[in-house]
Amino acid sequence: MKSRLAFAALTAAAVAISPLAAAAPALAASGEVVVYSTELQPLYVYANPNGCQNLPPAAHQMNNRTDADVRLYVYPGCIGPVAWILKPGYGVHTPPIGSFSA
Repeated sequence: MKSRLAFAALTAAAVAISPLAAAAPALAASGEVVVYSTELQPLYVYANPNGCQNLPPAAHQMNNRTDADVRLYVYPGCIGPVAWILKPGYGVHTPPIGSFSA
């Protein structure tokens, strides 16, 4: 009987807290994502990226200098499958028309 009461109390507490957790805003990754395109273009630097970002034209390589994973997508708008999950401190070759989210 006591275990059922304890379970019911924990369930009620979880239900009461869940709307608060869902309402918490997503935090931006701290740091920067750096994208290299060509020798004739400056680096694209995304400071503290948050949400979806389309890659610049002719994107060739991306470095994750944030504290969070970066998801690389083959298509703009962060649609379709995730092509790569880039861990902090790593780099990867990118599709020329893709996008990423942090």
